[in-house]
Amino acid sequence: MDQILDLKKWYLSNYEIFENSLNGEASSPLHSIRREAINKFSNLPFPTVKDEEWKYTNISPLLKYSFKPSFNLPNLHRNEIIKFLFEGMESHLLVFINGNFSNDLSDLSRLPNGVVAGSIAEAIAIDSPIIKKHLGKYADYKNQIFTSLSTAFMKDGAFIYVPNGKVVESPIHILFLTTSSEEQILSQPRNLFVAGKNSQLKVIEHFNSLNGNIYFTNTVTEIVLEENAVIDHIKLQEESKKAFHISRMEIDQERNSNFTSHSISFGGSISRNDINSIFNDEGGECTLNGLFITNESQLYDTHTMIDHAKPHCNSHEHYKGILDDSSRGVFNGKVMVRKDAQKTNAFQENNNIILSKEALVNTKPQLEIFADDVKCSHGATIGQLDMDAMFYLKSRGIGEESARSILIHAFASDVIKSIKVKPIRNYVEEILTEKFNK
Repeated sequence: MDQILDLKKWYLSNYEIFENSLNGEASSPLHSIRREAINKFSNLPFPTVKDEEWKYTNISPLLKYSFKPSFNLPNLHRNEIIKFLFEGMESHLLVFINGNFSNDLSDLSRLPNGVVAGSIAEAIAIDSPIIKKHLGKYADYKNQIFTSLSTAFMKDGAFIYVPNGKVVESPIHILFLTTSSEEQILSQPRNLFVAGKNSQLKVIEHFNSLNGNIYFTNTVTEIVLEENAVIDHIKLQEESKKAFHISRMEIDQERNSNFTSHSISFGGSISRNDINSIFNDEGGECTLNGLFITNESQLYDTHTMIDHAKPHCNSHEHYKGILDDSSRGVFNGKVMVRKDAQKTNAFQENNNIILSKEALVNTKPQLEIFADDVKCSHGATIGQLDMDAMFYLKSRGIGEESARSILIHAFASDVIKSIKVKPIRNYVEEILTEKFNK
Protein backbone atom coordinates (compact mmCIF):
# COMPACT_ATOMS: atom_id res chain seq x y z
CA MET A 1 0.00 0.00 0.00
CA ASP A 2 2.80 2.43 0.86
CA GLN A 3 4.45 1.65 -2.47
CA ILE A 4 1.24 2.51 -4.34
CA LEU A 5 0.81 5.76 -2.41
CA ASP A 6 4.41 6.71 -3.17
CA LEU A 7 3.83 5.93 -6.86
CA LYS A 8 0.74 8.14 -6.92
CA LYS A 9 2.72 10.97 -5.30
CA TRP A 10 5.47 10.49 -7.89
CA TYR A 11 3.11 10.97 -10.84
CA LEU A 12 1.32 13.86 -9.11
CA SER A 13 4.61 15.66 -8.49
CA ASN A 14 5.59 15.15 -12.14
CA TYR A 15 2.22 16.55 -13.16
CA GLU A 16 2.99 19.78 -11.30
CA ILE A 17 6.24 20.07 -13.26
CA PHE A 18 4.37 19.36 -16.49
CA GLU A 19 1.66 21.92 -15.73
CA ASN A 20 4.20 24.63 -14.94
CA SER A 21 5.84 24.05 -18.33
CA LEU A 22 2.63 24.75 -20.25
CA ASN A 23 2.73 28.54 -19.83
CA GLY A 24 -0.31 30.10 -21.56
CA GLU A 25 -1.78 26.74 -22.52
CA ALA A 26 -2.66 26.13 -18.87
CA SER A 27 -5.60 28.51 -19.27
CA SER A 28 -7.06 26.74 -22.32
CA PRO A 29 -10.30 24.70 -22.25
CA LEU A 30 -8.27 21.57 -23.04
CA HIS A 31 -6.30 22.01 -19.84
CA SER A 32 -9.48 21.81 -17.79
CA ILE A 33 -9.81 18.25 -19.11
CA ARG A 34 -6.23 17.56 -18.01
CA ARG A 35 -7.00 18.95 -14.54
CA GLU A 36 -10.10 16.82 -14.20
CA ALA A 37 -8.15 13.76 -15.36
CA ILE A 38 -5.37 14.20 -12.81
CA ASN A 39 -7.97 14.56 -10.08
CA LYS A 40 -9.57 11.32 -11.21
CA PHE A 41 -6.15 9.67 -11.33
CA SER A 42 -5.42 10.66 -7.75
CA ASN A 43 -8.63 8.98 -6.57
CA LEU A 44 -8.76 5.89 -8.77
CA PRO A 45 -7.09 2.66 -7.57
CA PHE A 46 -4.61 0.75 -9.68
CA PRO A 47 -6.28 -2.49 -10.84
CA THR A 48 -5.50 -5.77 -9.11
CA VAL A 49 -6.38 -9.37 -9.85
CA LYS A 50 -9.41 -8.87 -7.58
CA ASP A 51 -10.92 -6.65 -10.29
CA GLU A 52 -12.98 -8.67 -12.77
CA GLU A 53 -11.53 -6.88 -15.81
CA TRP A 54 -7.96 -7.56 -14.61
CA LYS A 55 -8.32 -10.91 -12.84
CA TYR A 56 -5.82 -12.69 -15.10
CA THR A 57 -3.43 -9.77 -15.56
CA ASN A 58 -1.21 -8.98 -12.61
CA ILE A 59 0.38 -5.55 -13.18
CA SER A 60 2.33 -5.49 -9.90
CA PRO A 61 5.67 -5.70 -11.85
CA LEU A 62 4.71 -2.43 -13.59
CA LEU A 63 3.95 -0.73 -10.28
CA LYS A 64 7.45 -1.37 -8.93
CA TYR A 65 8.92 1.40 -11.11
CA SER A 66 8.69 5.18 -10.94
CA PHE A 67 8.65 5.95 -14.65
CA LYS A 68 9.51 9.49 -15.65
CA PRO A 69 7.30 11.25 -18.24
CA SER A 70 9.35 12.22 -21.27
CA PHE A 71 8.89 15.59 -22.98
CA ASN A 72 12.32 15.98 -24.55
CA LEU A 73 13.13 14.90 -28.09
CA PRO A 74 16.37 12.90 -28.37
CA ASN A 75 18.60 13.75 -31.30
CA LEU A 76 18.49 10.81 -33.71
CA HIS A 77 19.80 10.47 -37.26
CA ARG A 78 17.57 9.12 -40.02
CA ASN A 79 19.91 6.15 -40.49
CA GLU A 80 18.88 4.98 -37.02
CA ILE A 81 15.24 4.54 -38.01
CA ILE A 82 15.62 3.01 -41.48
CA LYS A 83 15.51 -0.52 -40.08
CA PHE A 84 12.01 0.16 -38.73
CA LEU A 85 10.59 1.07 -42.14
CA PHE A 86 8.95 -1.51 -44.39
CA GLU A 87 10.59 -2.58 -47.60
CA GLY A 88 8.61 -1.71 -50.70
CA MET A 89 5.98 0.34 -48.90
CA GLU A 90 5.19 3.83 -50.12
CA SER A 91 3.82 5.72 -47.14
CA HIS A 92 3.47 9.03 -45.37
CA LEU A 93 5.74 8.82 -42.34
CA LEU A 94 5.23 10.25 -38.85
CA VAL A 95 7.99 9.56 -36.33
CA PHE A 96 7.68 9.97 -32.57
CA ILE A 97 10.62 9.46 -30.21
CA ASN A 98 9.63 8.80 -26.59
CA GLY A 99 6.18 10.09 -27.51
CA ASN A 100 7.44 13.37 -29.02
CA PHE A 101 7.05 14.30 -32.69
CA SER A 102 10.18 14.54 -34.81
CA ASN A 103 9.65 16.73 -37.85
CA ASP A 104 13.18 16.00 -39.13
CA LEU A 105 12.65 12.24 -39.20
CA SER A 106 9.11 12.38 -40.60
CA ASP A 107 8.20 12.60 -44.29
CA LEU A 108 4.87 14.16 -45.23
CA SER A 109 5.93 15.69 -48.54
CA ARG A 110 3.41 13.71 -50.63
CA LEU A 111 0.36 14.15 -48.41
CA PRO A 112 -2.79 14.95 -50.46
CA ASN A 113 -4.07 18.52 -50.34
CA GLY A 114 -6.40 19.16 -47.43
CA VAL A 115 -5.31 16.10 -45.44
CA VAL A 116 -3.73 16.90 -42.09
CA ALA A 117 -1.17 14.55 -40.51
CA GLY A 118 1.33 15.51 -37.88
CA SER A 119 1.78 16.43 -34.25
CA ILE A 120 -1.23 16.76 -32.00
CA ALA A 121 0.77 19.26 -29.93
CA GLU A 122 0.93 21.56 -32.98
CA ALA A 123 -2.81 21.14 -33.60
CA ILE A 124 -3.50 22.06 -29.95
CA ALA A 125 -1.24 25.11 -30.25
CA ILE A 126 -3.19 26.51 -33.23
CA ASP A 127 -6.52 25.79 -31.51
CA SER A 128 -7.72 23.35 -34.17
CA PRO A 129 -11.53 23.04 -34.21
CA ILE A 130 -11.20 19.29 -34.87
CA ILE A 131 -9.16 18.95 -31.67
CA LYS A 132 -11.68 21.00 -29.70
CA LYS A 133 -14.53 18.84 -30.98
CA HIS A 134 -13.03 15.38 -30.53
CA LEU A 135 -9.91 15.13 -28.35
CA GLY A 136 -10.64 13.49 -25.02
CA LYS A 137 -14.32 12.94 -25.84
CA TYR A 138 -14.30 9.15 -26.35
CA ALA A 139 -11.70 7.49 -24.10
CA ASP A 140 -13.10 7.17 -20.57
CA TYR A 141 -10.66 8.90 -18.21
CA LYS A 142 -13.14 9.12 -15.34
CA ASN A 143 -13.14 5.40 -14.55
CA GLN A 144 -9.94 4.04 -16.16
CA ILE A 145 -6.78 4.96 -14.26
CA PHE A 146 -4.29 4.55 -17.11
CA THR A 147 -6.51 6.59 -19.43
CA SER A 148 -6.75 9.27 -16.76
CA LEU A 149 -2.94 9.29 -16.54
CA SER A 150 -2.69 9.68 -20.32
CA THR A 151 -5.32 12.42 -20.40
CA ALA A 152 -3.69 14.36 -17.57
CA PHE A 153 -0.37 14.42 -19.43
CA MET A 154 -1.82 14.99 -22.93
CA LYS A 155 0.94 16.72 -24.84
CA ASP A 156 1.88 15.06 -28.10
CA GLY A 157 0.91 12.22 -30.39
CA ALA A 158 -0.38 11.66 -33.90
CA PHE A 159 -3.18 13.78 -35.35
CA ILE A 160 -4.77 12.79 -38.66
CA TYR A 161 -7.73 14.51 -40.27
CA VAL A 162 -9.11 13.46 -43.65
CA PRO A 163 -11.70 15.92 -45.02
CA ASN A 164 -14.98 14.87 -46.62
CA GLY A 165 -14.55 12.90 -49.84
CA LYS A 166 -10.75 12.60 -49.63
CA VAL A 167 -9.04 9.25 -50.25
CA VAL A 168 -5.51 8.76 -48.88
CA GLU A 169 -4.16 6.02 -51.14
CA SER A 170 -0.82 5.37 -49.40
CA PRO A 171 -0.87 4.33 -45.75
CA ILE A 172 0.16 6.75 -43.03
CA HIS A 173 2.90 5.00 -41.06
CA ILE A 174 3.22 6.23 -37.48
CA LEU A 175 6.44 5.01 -35.92
CA PHE A 176 6.63 5.22 -32.12
CA LEU A 177 10.20 4.59 -30.99
CA THR A 178 11.40 4.53 -27.41
CA THR A 179 15.04 5.09 -26.56
CA SER A 180 16.36 5.31 -23.04
CA SER A 181 19.65 4.80 -21.27
CA GLU A 182 19.58 4.66 -17.48
CA GLU A 183 16.30 6.55 -17.12
CA GLN A 184 13.08 4.53 -17.05
CA ILE A 185 10.81 6.48 -19.37
CA LEU A 186 7.04 6.87 -19.49
CA SER A 187 5.97 7.51 -23.09
CA GLN A 188 2.33 8.56 -23.55
CA PRO A 189 1.47 9.25 -27.20
CA ARG A 190 -2.09 10.54 -27.48
CA ASN A 191 -3.58 9.99 -30.93
CA LEU A 192 -6.66 11.29 -32.74
CA PHE A 193 -7.74 10.11 -36.20
CA VAL A 194 -10.82 11.69 -37.80
CA ALA A 195 -12.17 10.54 -41.18
CA GLY A 196 -14.76 12.84 -42.74
CA LYS A 197 -17.79 11.78 -44.76
CA ASN A 198 -17.00 9.48 -47.73
CA SER A 199 -13.27 9.52 -46.94
CA GLN A 200 -10.79 6.64 -46.86
CA LEU A 201 -7.63 6.11 -44.83
CA LYS A 202 -5.06 3.42 -44.06
CA VAL A 203 -3.03 3.99 -40.89
CA ILE A 204 -0.29 1.95 -39.19
CA GLU A 205 0.62 2.36 -35.53
CA HIS A 206 4.05 0.78 -35.07
CA PHE A 207 5.65 0.51 -31.61
CA ASN A 208 9.31 -0.43 -31.29
CA SER A 209 12.46 0.45 -29.36
CA LEU A 210 16.10 1.28 -30.06
CA ASN A 211 17.29 -0.72 -27.09
CA GLY A 212 15.93 -3.43 -24.83
CA ASN A 213 15.58 -1.40 -21.65
CA ILE A 214 12.71 -1.14 -19.18
CA TYR A 215 10.16 1.55 -20.06
CA PHE A 216 6.41 2.10 -20.05
CA THR A 217 4.25 2.98 -23.06
CA ASN A 218 0.77 4.20 -22.11
CA THR A 219 -1.02 5.10 -25.32
CA VAL A 220 -4.57 6.18 -26.12
CA THR A 221 -6.00 6.40 -29.65
CA GLU A 222 -9.40 7.93 -30.44
CA ILE A 223 -10.81 7.21 -33.90
CA VAL A 224 -13.83 8.90 -35.46
CA LEU A 225 -15.50 7.69 -38.66
CA GLU A 226 -18.16 9.97 -40.08
CA GLU A 227 -20.82 8.82 -42.55
CA ASN A 228 -19.53 6.36 -45.21
CA ALA A 229 -15.93 6.74 -43.99
CA VAL A 230 -13.53 3.79 -44.30
CA ILE A 231 -10.48 3.25 -42.09
CA ASP A 232 -8.11 0.29 -42.30
CA HIS A 233 -6.03 0.31 -39.10
CA ILE A 234 -2.95 -1.80 -38.36
CA LYS A 235 -1.23 -1.93 -35.00
CA LEU A 236 2.18 -3.61 -34.83
CA GLN A 237 3.52 -3.93 -31.29
CA GLU A 238 7.20 -4.88 -31.08
CA GLU A 239 8.21 -3.27 -27.79
CA SER A 240 11.26 -4.33 -25.78
CA LYS A 241 10.75 -7.64 -23.97
CA LYS A 242 11.39 -5.71 -20.73
CA ALA A 243 8.85 -2.98 -21.50
CA PHE A 244 5.27 -2.49 -20.40
CA HIS A 245 2.62 -1.59 -22.98
CA ILE A 246 -0.88 -0.44 -22.06
CA SER A 247 -3.15 0.88 -24.79
CA ARG A 248 -6.73 1.97 -25.27
CA MET A 249 -8.40 2.41 -28.65
CA GLU A 250 -11.86 3.97 -28.90
CA ILE A 251 -13.72 3.84 -32.22
CA ASP A 252 -16.78 6.03 -32.84
CA GLN A 253 -18.69 4.98 -35.97
CA GLU A 254 -21.41 6.87 -37.82
CA ARG A 255 -23.84 5.74 -40.52
CA ASN A 256 -22.49 3.20 -43.09
CA SER A 257 -18.91 3.59 -41.86
CA ASN A 258 -16.44 0.72 -42.09
CA PHE A 259 -13.60 0.15 -39.63
CA THR A 260 -11.08 -2.69 -39.82
CA SER A 261 -8.38 -3.37 -37.23
CA HIS A 262 -5.42 -5.73 -37.47
CA SER A 263 -3.54 -6.02 -34.18
CA ILE A 264 -0.22 -7.89 -34.29
CA SER A 265 1.72 -8.25 -31.03
CA PHE A 266 5.16 -9.74 -30.40
CA GLY A 267 6.78 -7.55 -27.74
CA GLY A 268 6.43 -6.33 -24.19
CA SER A 269 6.78 -7.99 -20.82
CA ILE A 270 3.16 -7.10 -20.04
CA SER A 271 0.90 -5.92 -22.86
CA ARG A 272 -2.70 -4.85 -22.20
CA ASN A 273 -4.99 -3.69 -25.01
CA ASP A 274 -8.52 -2.32 -24.62
CA ILE A 275 -10.44 -1.86 -27.87
CA ASN A 276 -13.96 -0.43 -27.84
CA SER A 277 -16.20 0.39 -30.80
CA ILE A 278 -19.72 1.80 -30.90
CA PHE A 279 -22.20 2.06 -33.78
CA ASN A 280 -24.00 5.38 -33.56
CA ASP A 281 -26.15 4.84 -36.65
CA GLU A 282 -27.29 2.14 -39.04
CA GLY A 283 -25.27 0.31 -41.67
CA GLY A 284 -21.90 0.28 -39.93
CA GLU A 285 -19.33 -2.49 -40.10
CA CYS A 286 -16.49 -3.25 -37.68
CA THR A 287 -13.82 -5.95 -38.07
CA LEU A 288 -11.30 -6.70 -35.33
CA ASN A 289 -8.55 -9.19 -36.20
CA GLY A 290 -5.57 -10.00 -34.02
CA LEU A 291 -2.53 -12.24 -33.68
CA PHE A 292 -0.29 -12.44 -30.64
CA ILE A 293 2.84 -14.52 -30.18
CA THR A 294 4.39 -14.85 -26.73
CA ASN A 295 7.27 -16.75 -25.18
CA GLU A 296 9.44 -16.73 -22.04
CA SER A 297 7.33 -15.05 -19.32
CA GLN A 298 5.44 -12.55 -21.49
CA LEU A 299 1.83 -11.69 -20.69
CA TYR A 300 -0.56 -10.51 -23.40
CA ASP A 301 -4.10 -9.31 -22.65
CA THR A 302 -6.79 -7.98 -24.99
CA HIS A 303 -10.24 -6.80 -23.90
CA THR A 304 -12.64 -5.79 -26.66
CA MET A 305 -16.15 -4.35 -26.65
CA ILE A 306 -18.31 -3.87 -29.74
CA ASP A 307 -21.47 -1.94 -28.91
CA HIS A 308 -24.30 -2.55 -31.38
CA ALA A 309 -26.30 0.46 -30.26
CA LYS A 310 -28.13 0.78 -33.62
CA PRO A 311 -29.76 -1.72 -36.02
CA HIS A 312 -28.48 -3.12 -39.33
CA CYS A 313 -24.78 -3.25 -38.32
CA ASN A 314 -22.22 -6.04 -38.75
CA SER A 315 -19.22 -6.96 -36.63
CA HIS A 316 -16.57 -9.63 -37.15
CA GLU A 317 -13.89 -10.45 -34.60
CA HIS A 318 -11.16 -13.06 -34.83
CA TYR A 319 -8.14 -13.24 -32.51
CA LYS A 320 -5.47 -15.91 -32.49
CA GLY A 321 -2.69 -16.63 -30.01
CA ILE A 322 0.50 -18.71 -30.19
CA LEU A 323 2.08 -19.24 -26.76
CA ASP A 324 5.35 -20.87 -25.76
CA ASP A 325 7.46 -21.35 -22.61
CA SER A 326 5.73 -19.96 -19.48
CA SER A 327 3.93 -17.11 -21.27
CA ARG A 328 0.34 -16.11 -20.59
CA GLY A 329 -2.49 -14.94 -22.82
CA VAL A 330 -5.85 -13.34 -22.02
CA PHE A 331 -8.73 -12.67 -24.38
CA ASN A 332 -12.00 -11.13 -23.24
CA GLY A 333 -14.28 -10.10 -26.08
CA LYS A 334 -17.75 -8.71 -25.51
CA VAL A 335 -20.43 -7.97 -28.08
CA MET A 336 -23.39 -5.97 -26.82
CA VAL A 337 -26.59 -5.97 -28.91
CA ARG A 338 -28.95 -3.38 -27.51
CA LYS A 339 -32.75 -3.57 -27.45
CA ASP A 340 -33.41 -1.66 -30.67
CA ALA A 341 -30.43 -3.06 -32.62
CA GLN A 342 -32.45 -5.44 -34.81
CA LYS A 343 -30.89 -7.08 -37.88
CA THR A 344 -27.52 -7.23 -36.14
CA ASN A 345 -24.96 -9.69 -37.48
CA ALA A 346 -22.09 -10.37 -35.06
CA PHE A 347 -19.38 -13.03 -35.20
CA GLN A 348 -16.64 -13.54 -32.63
CA GLU A 349 -13.93 -16.21 -32.32
CA ASN A 350 -10.72 -16.74 -30.38
CA ASN A 351 -8.31 -19.59 -31.21
CA ASN A 352 -5.09 -20.41 -29.36
CA ILE A 353 -2.23 -22.85 -29.75
CA ILE A 354 -0.14 -23.86 -26.74
CA LEU A 355 3.42 -24.94 -27.58
CA SER A 356 4.60 -25.85 -24.07
CA LYS A 357 3.29 -27.41 -20.87
CA GLU A 358 3.78 -24.19 -18.90
CA ALA A 359 1.96 -21.74 -21.21
CA LEU A 360 -1.58 -20.72 -20.28
CA VAL A 361 -4.53 -18.92 -21.92
CA ASN A 362 -7.66 -17.54 -20.32
CA THR A 363 -10.36 -16.79 -22.86
CA LYS A 364 -13.87 -15.41 -22.39
CA PRO A 365 -15.92 -14.54 -25.49
CA GLN A 366 -19.21 -12.89 -24.48
CA LEU A 367 -22.52 -12.03 -26.13
CA GLU A 368 -25.10 -9.84 -24.44
CA ILE A 369 -28.20 -9.74 -26.64
CA PHE A 370 -31.29 -7.68 -25.90
CA ALA A 371 -32.82 -7.79 -29.41
CA ASP A 372 -34.59 -10.77 -31.01
CA ASP A 373 -33.98 -10.43 -34.76
CA VAL A 374 -30.22 -11.00 -34.84
CA LYS A 375 -27.58 -13.43 -36.05
CA CYS A 376 -24.79 -13.78 -33.47
CA SER A 377 -22.21 -16.45 -32.71
CA HIS A 378 -19.07 -16.79 -30.64
CA GLY A 379 -16.52 -19.44 -29.77
CA ALA A 380 -13.07 -20.16 -28.42
CA THR A 381 -10.54 -22.97 -28.72
CA ILE A 382 -7.33 -23.80 -26.86
CA GLY A 383 -5.19 -26.68 -27.98
CA GLN A 384 -1.85 -28.01 -29.15
CA LEU A 385 -0.61 -28.66 -32.65
CA ASP A 386 -2.55 -31.38 -34.43
CA MET A 387 -0.54 -34.58 -33.96
CA ASP A 388 -2.24 -36.28 -36.90
CA ALA A 389 -1.20 -33.43 -39.17
CA MET A 390 2.32 -33.58 -37.72
CA PHE A 391 2.47 -37.32 -38.43
CA TYR A 392 1.21 -36.79 -42.00
CA LEU A 393 3.85 -34.16 -42.77
CA LYS A 394 6.65 -36.23 -41.20
CA SER A 395 5.54 -39.29 -43.17
CA ARG A 396 6.09 -37.22 -46.30
CA GLY A 397 9.74 -36.71 -45.38
CA ILE A 398 9.36 -33.31 -43.69
CA GLY A 399 11.42 -32.88 -40.52
CA GLU A 400 9.71 -32.25 -37.18
CA GLU A 401 10.77 -28.59 -36.88
CA SER A 402 9.72 -27.83 -40.46
CA ALA A 403 6.40 -29.62 -39.92
CA ARG A 404 5.84 -27.62 -36.75
CA SER A 405 6.56 -24.39 -38.61
CA ILE A 406 4.17 -25.29 -41.45
CA LEU A 407 1.32 -25.93 -39.01
CA ILE A 408 1.96 -22.71 -37.09
CA HIS A 409 1.99 -20.72 -40.34
CA ALA A 410 -1.25 -22.40 -41.41
CA PHE A 411 -2.85 -21.55 -38.05
CA ALA A 412 -1.92 -17.86 -38.30
CA SER A 413 -2.48 -17.48 -42.03
CA ASP A 414 -6.12 -16.37 -42.10
CA VAL A 415 -5.39 -13.45 -39.74
CA ILE A 416 -2.22 -12.47 -41.62
CA LYS A 417 -3.87 -12.72 -45.05
CA SER A 418 -6.56 -10.27 -43.97
CA ILE A 419 -3.91 -7.51 -43.77
CA LYS A 420 -4.37 -5.51 -46.97
CA VAL A 421 -1.03 -3.67 -46.89
CA LYS A 422 1.26 -6.20 -48.60
CA PRO A 423 4.63 -5.04 -47.13
CA ILE A 424 3.18 -5.38 -43.60
CA ARG A 425 1.78 -8.78 -44.44
CA ASN A 426 5.17 -9.91 -45.76
CA TYR A 427 6.91 -8.50 -42.69
CA VAL A 428 4.69 -10.48 -40.30
CA GLU A 429 5.25 -13.62 -42.37
CA GLU A 430 9.02 -13.10 -42.11
CA ILE A 431 8.80 -12.77 -38.32
CA LEU A 432 6.85 -16.02 -38.10
CA THR A 433 9.45 -17.74 -40.26
CA GLU A 434 12.28 -16.39 -38.12
CA LYS A 435 10.61 -17.45 -34.87
CA PHE A 436 9.61 -20.95 -35.83
CA ASN A 437 11.94 -22.10 -38.64
CA LYS A 438 14.85 -23.05 -36.42
